[in-house]
Amino acid sequence: MVFWFGVDYYPEHWPRDRWAKDADLMAELGFNFVRLAEFSWSKLEPKEGEYNFRWLDEAIDELAKRGIKVVIGTPTAAPPPWIIRKHPDILRVDPNGVRSPEGTRRNYCPNNPNYIMHTRRIVEAMALHYRDNPNVLGWQIDNEFGIDPCYCDNCIKAFRAWLREKYGTLENLNSSCGFIFWSQEYGDWDEIFPPRPPIDMQNPSLCLDWHRFMNDSWIKYQQVQIDIIRRIAPHHIITHNFMGLYKELNYFRLAEPLDIVSFDYYPRWGLSVDYARSAMAHDVMRSLKKKPYWIMELQSGAVKTHLAPIPRPGEIRLWTLQSIARGADGVSYFRWRSCRFGAEEYWHGILDHDGIPRRRFLEVKRVSEDIRRIASYIEGTSVKPSVAFALVYDNIWAWDLEVAYGGKNYYGLGSWDPALDFYRALYSKNLPVDFADPSREDLGGYKVVFAPSLMLMNRLIEERLRSYVRDGGILIATPRTGAKDWNNVITEMTLPGALSEVFGMNVEEYSGLPDNGTVTFETIEPSFGSGITGSGRYWAEMLMPREARVLAYYRSGIYSGKPAATINMYGRGMAIYLGTFPDPKFYSVLVDWLIRRAGIKPTLPPVEGLEAVERVSSETRIIFALNHGEAAIQFPLEEECKEILSGEKVKGLIKIDGLDVKVLKPLD
Repeated sequence: MVFWFGVDYYPEHWPRDRWAKDADLMAELGFNFVRLAEFSWSKLEPKEGEYNFRWLDEAIDELAKRGIKVVIGTPTAAPPPWIIRKHPDILRVDPNGVRSPEGTRRNYCPNNPNYIMHTRRIVEAMALHYRDNPNVLGWQIDNEFGIDPCYCDNCIKAFRAWLREKYGTLENLNSSCGFIFWSQEYGDWDEIFPPRPPIDMQNPSLCLDWHRFMNDSWIKYQQVQIDIIRRIAPHHIITHNFMGLYKELNYFRLAEPLDIVSFDYYPRWGLSVDYARSAMAHDVMRSLKKKPYWIMELQSGAVKTHLAPIPRPGEIRLWTLQSIARGADGVSYFRWRSCRFGAEEYWHGILDHDGIPRRRFLEVKRVSEDIRRIASYIEGTSVKPSVAFALVYDNIWAWDLEVAYGGKNYYGLGSWDPALDFYRALYSKNLPVDFADPSREDLGGYKVVFAPSLMLMNRLIEERLRSYVRDGGILIATPRTGAKDWNNVITEMTLPGALSEVFGMNVEEYSGLPDNGTVTFETIEPSFGSGITGSGRYWAEMLMPREARVLAYYRSGIYSGKPAATINMYGRGMAIYLGTFPDPKFYSVLVDWLIRRAGIKPTLPPVEGLEAVERVSSETRIIFALNHGEAAIQFPLEEECKEILSGEKVKGLIKIDGLDVKVLKPLD
């Protein structure tokens, strides 16, 4: 197995006579690839049609002498000034009609024909030039796609065409989206304009379709580049650097045409690191293609501002091995050397501005030695969870449109939080998770599926969830499930809509809990454990069981004495509905019950500060045990294992020092 280990390098930022030294130092660290050129359009094409690949050729050759290959970034994230001067219309237009500023990145419109034309030219020229270079491993398309809505004429016209293709007729559009409200029925396609802030005063269906349109625009723009490279250099791999829990793009669809998912991982933005949230980002990225992924940018220094904290000794190593543990087969650090100029002059790399190797360099060197010991053991392995979270990006977008007091949604916080609360409980028990889109994939391989507030429903999702439970799965849902159709219109069915038979109950009434209000509840179900108390936040639904049994009753609030949670046997499976958002304590109890009921097995016994993940294949399994705290911890190990990093045989009570890792191979 080749484990791809490298760094993001910008040779154009440094004198030519420094490149050999950089390459020597990279070789000393055991790097076998670098990413480069993704922000170098003005260097590659200083004038229209005048290409300068010589400097990049020399950089690639210098690296190749040390056995280092490259991933080339297409430079389209940052248009050079000559393009903007010739075609100022490429700049994105904000809701107020103001164009994005020059002199920055990702300021262009994905639907602008002039920018698409220039994109085709530069990508084709680069692909033709490097298709036969044996040192080119592949390509990264653009850099960190993100939705910043553009309101230019091109986007408005394209949005109208998008709506026409979806709805066919104005009559269908008007009726499907409820444009009769506030006299907004359209009589001509040219009457339609994208919704502008304040969004909460706009039609929710149009707002959601506008987001879908912009999502499709970026996917289409990515495909323009993919098609060129596939045609010219089909033997090269293609990736894009995703952004973990960024939620504005449908990452399942963006990942589909790529060979490998890669993502940019910066765990230390502040004084503390949220390791559960970080782990969740890894799990989402691995889940996009259900196979190993790469880290294209891993934090190696303080980020962005002079006030940012530097990684503690051992953290870079810990983040690298955490990435491998959760399924990464490639890791690249950002960046090689801290840049002396530009908007990221305080975004530090492995080397500081003076280019002298210090502590972080030596830590990465130690990581390189660890990877050499690990690589052969993890070949062909991946993480194979038995628990999945239903992830529907359209649902997240609709959820974010449900704003109310103070701009808050149902949950009062971010749209990942209904999932993150339950994820934290699983993470604390060392249970890995997949994320699955039920509109795109079958759920039958999982013992438990958690569906966090799937408000937006269509028939395919409903049937996938229904058949999953009927065939023996355990489904857990939270408030607002089934509340809206796919056009973001509230259903006329009694909630939870078409899934009422699966859950065996209806929602009789619901209420928000503003101003940090809470309700208490108590379980009564013997198989679960009666007398367990918990609290609910943000939202409460009064449930009316039909076939379902009551799992818990409210003990406070306007629904005191009424059902707060139910459990229903449906087919060979079980469906649990939670009528409020429980506190972490209750979620922890729920996970313990699932461990017993569903037979899901933690990787290692839960210990505070321990993250344990298992990579498996048909022939082997490798356990990663990571200590994220500064103090040493201990955990019991029942089976004898080889600790790969030290080569020792271990069993019984195992000690892990602070910010350290054990990599264990069970000895059968």
